[in-house]
Parts: sequence; C-alpha cells; structure tokens
Amino acid sequence: MLVLASVAATVLLAQPVLPHRVVNDWAKLPDGWNFGETSGVAVDKDDNVWVFNRGPHGLIKFDKNGKFLKAFNEVPVTSAHGVKVDPKGNIWAIDVYGNSIFQFDPNGRIRMVLGKAGKAAGTNDEPDGFNYPTAISFAPDGGFYVSDGYRNSRVLKFNAEGIHERHWGTKGTGDGQFDLVHDVALDDKGLVYVADRLNERVQIFDASGKFLRKWDGLGSPWGLAFAAKERAFYMCDGKNNRILKVNMDGQILGVLAGGYGKVEGKLDFPHHIAVDSEGSIYVAEVRNWRVQKFSVPK
Repeated sequence: MLVLASVAATVLLAQPVLPHRVVNDWAKLPDGWNFGETSGVAVDKDDNVWVFNRGPHGLIKFDKNGKFLKAFNEVPVTSAHGVKVDPKGNIWAIDVYGNSIFQFDPNGRIRMVLGKAGKAAGTNDEPDGFNYPTAISFAPDGGFYVSDGYRNSRVLKFNAEGIHERHWGTKGTGDGQFDLVHDVALDDKGLVYVADRLNERVQIFDASGKFLRKWDGLGSPWGLAFAAKERAFYMCDGKNNRILKVNMDGQILGVLAGGYGKVEGKLDFPHHIAVDSEGSIYVAEVRNWRVQKFSVPK
C-alpha cells in the first residue's frame, strides 16, 4: 500500500506547472466582515466576482481587483453551494440543504425559485424536486442544466422559463451513472461536462443527455470552469488539493502550484472555480473560508 501511495504521489507531482501566482490579500472585505465556509465563486460578463459563502453575508460582489462592491442583505438559503451568473447578469444560487435554486437579479431581488414547496427533497425521478443539488450551467438556448447532487444522481435540463425538459442519470459506476454529481459545465459547442466526484471522472454528454465519453485519471473533480478563449477546462481536484488545466481530450496541460495548506497560495478543500476573461483563476475553499485569485504575472 505504501508503494502504491508513493507511485500515486509521484504521478500527481509529475505534471507541468501553470504560470499562475496567488494575488495576496485579494478580497477587500469591509472591516469586521469575514467569509464563512466558501462554497461557490462566479465571474460575470464584466469580470466582477461573486462569492457565495456560509457566513452572515452570504452573497458578495467584488471587482476583479478585489474591491468590495456590494452584498445582498437577504439570501434565504439554508446552506450555500454553487453559484453562477447568467448572460443577462442574473445570479443563480444553489441551496444544497434547502433543495432549492434561487435566481436573483443584479439588485438582489428574487426572480425565480426552483424546488418543491417547503424545501422538501425530491426523488431521482421527480421533475420538480432536488435532493442536495450542487451547481448550474447555462445553455445557448437560454435554458440551464442543474447537477443534483449529493443524494440524487442526475442532471436536469430546464428551459429559460424554468420548466423541466428532461433529466438523466442514476446511482452507479457505469457510463451515464453518477456517484455525487458535484458540478456541471458547458463548452462552446453546447456539450455537457459533469463532475462525477466519487467516481473520480468527468463524463461528457450531448445536449439531450446522450453519453459521449469520459475523462479518467484526473483525480476527483469537484468544480469545473470552461475557458472559452483557451478552449480548455480548469478543474478543482478537491481530493488532492490542486487545480488542473485540461484540454478538450481530457489531457492535463498544467497544475497550479500550491498543494495542501493554510497560508495564501495553498489549498484546503478547493470546492468550486471560476475563470475570468484575462485567464485569472478564482478558487472557493470550504475549509479555509476564503476565495483566492491566481493570475498570470505580466
């Protein structure tokens, strides 16, 4: 067992290193404020950064330099998880324990709520209920996909009005099955990439849910972010406390220098990830109660 562990560690280390470096003290919170467990991070079309956390100020907006811009005063979630900003600037927040998804407009007003009444859990076959949902991603047609999640084992597709269109997936290890569906992302061709966390793979589907292929050997995918300019994905490997850059064939192009730790530049439970138009990486860490920015030196 010790030999196998040593071999695995060597493989993890034997990867090209990404040029990104941590931006120290990036997030400028108001005096007396702190993040709670930081579960989600998203970038909008203007490269502003939205941080979703389990502290008293659950949804906070920064500019790309870390300047505090605003916080929503009323974010009625039980436990924060994933967050994304759609092309119109609406913010979508996933309440994992509340089995709900909230759409906020840019001013913090709730425009849509998805989930069963009373935050009740749904079964894997129900179109109107979630059971510990995790993340959301937007389709070219204005609809969206939801990864659902810790207890259900599926991906759902909704139209732009929030009406269920289809879902797929069951618990298991086969193609098209999942064991902890932790994130969902789309590429520029509309293909759907699913972080199958405990099966330690990324599965790829067409827009209708047809299985196409999978990426193995990347560690445990917790968060996925597509960088359109680079035609590559960035991935949180939460199990190994690292960030990967992966090409469209699932090959590792680079690893963010860092590894486990508490100081800036290190990671502990990198949970979700976002990439801005300049190629900077934002990482939400649950155990370190923070979001870190990593940028390429100019």
